[in-house]
Amino acid sequence: MAKGKAKQENTVSHEGNSPGIFQKLIFWFIIPLLFIVAILLVVATFTNFNVFEKAAELTNLKGSEEEVSIEDTTNQYNEKIVGLEAEVKEKEAEIEKLQSELESAKAENQESLTVQEQLQYEIEKLQRDQTEAKKEFEDLLDSFEQMSAKSAAPILVEMSDEEAVKILASMQPDILSAVLAKMSPADAARYTELLSQ
Repeated sequence: MAKGKAKQENTVSHEGNSPGIFQKLIFWFIIPLLFIVAILLVVATFTNFNVFEKAAELTNLKGSEEEVSIEDTTNQYNEKIVGLEAEVKEKEAEIEKLQSELESAKAENQESLTVQEQLQYEIEKLQRDQTEAKKEFEDLLDSFEQMSAKSAAPILVEMSDEEAVKILASMQPDILSAVLAKMSPADAARYTELLSQ
């Protein structure tokens, strides 16, 4: 039993002597790293190279680069905004111009429609007048055709040549010949010549 007790004490004292993982990490990595850093700092001091100033410059350089890039980006966005605002104003002016052109075109179209309606009314009025004049002429022609040639001839001679020729040209051939026969030879010759033209 004394032997078993001695063995237990040996294992306990042996376990206390072995280094743990943390101790191994310190011995193998951190202490050599600190040693290398100390040597580099000593070498930098002898070569007049200030590590701390260089570190400060690098951090300030990055900060100033970021400030410059932010300032540049802001300026670019401001320029884009100004350009877009100008483009919007230009488009608005173009829209207003097109709207005014549209309004004037609508007004012109309305005026054209009004003129067209007036012309259409005048055409219809002229057609009605023409129809009435044609009817009156046909009534007049019927009157002359129903008259005796002896009565119609002196009336036609007293009318203007244009009206007389128009009536004579519209008469039936047998009535025309009878009316011309009742006129004086000079008048009959004149009207025959006018009818042949």
